[in-house]
Amino acid sequence: MTDSPLFDTPGPRARRRMLWMNIVGALVVAGIGFLVLRAFAAKGQLDADLWNPFVGSRAWENFLLPGLKDTLKAAGISIVTASIFGIVFGIGRLSRSSLVRRVSGAIVEFFRAVPVLLMMIFFYLGIARLHVVEPADLPLVAVVLGLTFYNGSVFAELIRSGVHSLPRGQREAALAVGLRPTQSLRLIEVPQALIAMLPAIASQLVVILKDTALGSIITYPDLLDAARRLGSGDGNILQALMIAAGMFIVINYALTRLAGRLARRVGGRTAGRPRAEAPGLAVGPGAT
Repeated sequence: MTDSPLFDTPGPRARRRMLWMNIVGALVVAGIGFLVLRAFAAKGQLDADLWNPFVGSRAWENFLLPGLKDTLKAAGISIVTASIFGIVFGIGRLSRSSLVRRVSGAIVEFFRAVPVLLMMIFFYLGIARLHVVEPADLPLVAVVLGLTFYNGSVFAELIRSGVHSLPRGQREAALAVGLRPTQSLRLIEVPQALIAMLPAIASQLVVILKDTALGSIITYPDLLDAARRLGSGDGNILQALMIAAGMFIVINYALTRLAGRLARRVGGRTAGRPRAEAPGLAVGPGAT
């Protein structure tokens, strides 16, 4: 019996083996965690004096909450701009024009290949020389541009893969009722592709949120930078970074759960089971 085009449903023996492997893995992780905590205790890193600053309001009002606000601000703007970039160039990669496909493919592959941090530094230094942005806003602009171009390129590839994963009858039915190929792509195929690729899109949203921490390299006052400044001033930088990591984990978990719930609610709105296809690297005419 096969529930997925990628693998067969495991039988009773395989499920028992997987259960024991999960138990062993959990015990190993718990053992490593215990050893780490014991090492922290031996070095005095679990002393109450190092954690007390996070009980009061000073650390939260002056550092952590403002840093979280700036992190969410950069992530929110980047999600919107990356989505627009991804839809535009995702449709461009599916265009009937060979020139549009090749240009869109070249842009997408270029920005997917360049590291996000390198793009942030490039925009930070380059825009500063142009004097078109206020110095106070320059770190935010550089962070948003870096996240937009990289993650927008990933979104574009997800849209292309999502459209190719749809049943072929979708376009044929649209053409049969009188729609042009561009209308079929814009009104029928791309909306269904976005629904089909929601889990992958949700994962990329988490990546955007985490990658805002790279902005601290170019002086953007995000949550990581705020935690580092707080820890440096109070002499408990390890504790401050652990608190910041916990905040990232909670936010990313909530975002993943929200996206999963949304995917379950709209998951039945695609016609037929999508064909499995991973994002490819094709740029030429075969990418239609």
